Amino acid sequence: MGINPATPEKERIKTIKEKKEKPPAKEPTKREFMEKIEELQKNVTAERQRAETYLRELKYAKADIENVRKTLEKQIEYVRKTGNERIILQLFVILDEFHIAFESWDKNSKEDVLKGLEIILMKFEKILEAEGLKLIEALQKPFDPSLHQAIMKVEIEEVPEGTVVEEVKPGYTLGGKVIRPSIVKVSVKPKIKENTIE
Repeated sequence: MGINPATPEKERIKTIKEKKEKPPAKEPTKREFMEKIEELQKNVTAERQRAETYLRELKYAKADIENVRKTLEKQIEYVRKTGNERIILQLFVILDEFHIAFESWDKNSKEDVLKGLEIILMKFEKILEAEGLKLIEALQKPFDPSLHQAIMKVEIEEVPEGTVVEEVKPGYTLGGKVIRPSIVKVSVKPKIKENTIE
């Protein structure tokens, strides 16, 4: 019998093909199937418990936030009321002094009354300054729309254009915020009149 040189090659290719082909998947037994279902049920139960824990914690956190909000609102209301009370108590001093000034109006000279009113005004201003109220400097300052409100333009040659030349009403800031702008008159250069030749 002759040797066929192609035979070993065919056998080798056949062996390689057999190795590459996967064996058919093994069907799980009933016991394995039940174990898998049991494992999945345990996982679902654990996840459900975790979700319930998160939900419970979220509800507690929401309740805590609501309690904090209510507490803050009460504190803000208390501060607002007591803050007003503190200022009003300071203003009683001014009120009392005004009463004294009016009662002694006829008994004192005009100069004494004016001096007394000046002292009352200074005390009043000090109280407001202590609360953070500051006067806006306006006169002879460049016009600033964030601090000043112009009600009139005044033609004037002597000062630079856009300068506050008159303060009609003083302005104030409270804690750095403008609560009333200064009411002012602002300079502009006079218009050049054209010479007419007749």
